[in-house]
Amino acid sequence: MVRNNQPEKQMKLACVIPLLLLSLVNNPLQVQAQVAQPITNRSASTQNNLSQLKFPRNGAPIGRRQGGARRNGCPNLNQPLTALVPGEETPEESKSFLALTVSEYPTFWVYLPQLPTNLRSGEFIFQDESGKDIYRTLVSLPQQAGIIGINLPSNPQYALKTNSKYQWYFKIYCGESQNTSDYLYVKAWIQRVPFNTSLESQLKTVKPGKYKVYAVNYLWQDAVTNLAQLRNTNSDSRVLAEDWAKLLEAVNLEEFAGASIVGHYNLQR
Repeated sequence: MVRNNQPEKQMKLACVIPLLLLSLVNNPLQVQAQVAQPITNRSASTQNNLSQLKFPRNGAPIGRRQGGARRNGCPNLNQPLTALVPGEETPEESKSFLALTVSEYPTFWVYLPQLPTNLRSGEFIFQDESGKDIYRTLVSLPQQAGIIGINLPSNPQYALKTNSKYQWYFKIYCGESQNTSDYLYVKAWIQRVPFNTSLESQLKTVKPGKYKVYAVNYLWQDAVTNLAQLRNTNSDSRVLAEDWAKLLEAVNLEEFAGASIVGHYNLQR
């Protein structure tokens, strides 16, 4: 006599499926890091309205998106020094300023407010997760307020390793150039995730405007860099200006949508 196990199998599936769905909801970044969600599966409103994107709370170690001061030799500014990164504002420091990228040598973006004439010395610092310096360099700051981009040099010793977290700082030194104890700073985190075949196929179907593909896959660093580069070469494009505003709005940085890109540093070493 053969026993019918179909009801028992159905009962096991009924128990397993809810647990699997719960795991996917609680661990979206792990799923996303392995398989980029095809853009064709996103709703039309999400594709066409970048401001509706909700970048995940990545649980990164402590960072600071808006400039704080070390020591008291720095002046008060009308607007804060600000890192263009996703995150959640808190009364103190945030714990979620982590951006994802597929690039070995990403570009970092910072908003500089109008600075006094004696504040023209900045420094970019790139470190591993433990705080060990990988790269650092002084930067001469522009005279006008606006957004600057800082490229990590294309040198194998600085390349981001997949699934590793890195921290970066941008500092503005206050007062005399030889006094490095007083400064304003921002601090954020970045993690490189694998470049998979799904993402590759999506990017091949979109030319130009790859920033939308990056954005819906939560690759903030690549999205903001691609869109900033397109705006820099097509400054009269209304579509790009609107998408730039929407992308910044998605991470609550819409107040900087009208700021010009006033510097792009291609660092080499």
